[in-house]
Amino acid sequence: MASSSRIYTAALVVIGDEILSGRTHDRNIAQVASWLQVQGIRLREVRVVADDTAAIVEAVNTLRARHDYLFTTGGIGPTHDDITVDAIAEALQVPVIVHPEARAILENYYQTRGGLTEARLRMARTPAGASLIPNRYSGAPGIHHGNVFIMAGVPSITAGMLDALSGQLEGGAMLLSETIGCWVGESEVADLLRETEHAFHTCQIGSYPFWAEGRTGANFVIRSVDADDLAACARALVQGLEALGKPAVAGGI
Repeated sequence: MASSSRIYTAALVVIGDEILSGRTHDRNIAQVASWLQVQGIRLREVRVVADDTAAIVEAVNTLRARHDYLFTTGGIGPTHDDITVDAIAEALQVPVIVHPEARAILENYYQTRGGLTEARLRMARTPAGASLIPNRYSGAPGIHHGNVFIMAGVPSITAGMLDALSGQLEGGAMLLSETIGCWVGESEVADLLRETEHAFHTCQIGSYPFWAEGRTGANFVIRSVDADDLAACARALVQGLEALGKPAVAGGI
């Protein structure tokens, strides 16, 4: 990520009939906006569109031309109404292919989960020329093509994809990070992590649990474009962990 005086901007298209009907309450707008702020990129527009090819094509082509980055959420699952990949391929004027790397990822993921069915194979389809966004939660990757980033609609999976992109985009400021380790279970510090991140609006805290030496631990990576806020957030997190009787390890475990 390069430092620049230019303001980099982004737009978000939230795709799904279930959002427009009110059956599902969107949580991705807030988390994408917060993540972009940490990257030094400004979210300037959000559209919510139906599972309708023409609507998706129009939104994608308008917003990818108007902004440095376009993110989409929703419609990349295994069912017949997951049409986002086809619609975006149409917008980009490229064919849809089964991405060989995505297929290999899904074959490995579903090897012990009933195998790679035709429905599940749909999640390996991408616009031709795309690269993949890692997904450590459910196997099926996100998709990157040009300045378009195609992500899942499930907020927890979207969060993982955003985390994989952290520090990878050219933005308005250098992304800084600091790692703090602790022998603690994530559930024990979930409130602390949420409250600490909320107190420092320019910071983002990623949590990475592990099992080692016969016990549970986690590394917490704090990211920000502001060095002072980063240091203050790290101090607050260390103090919060110690108040719980969980000593912090600078630099991670």
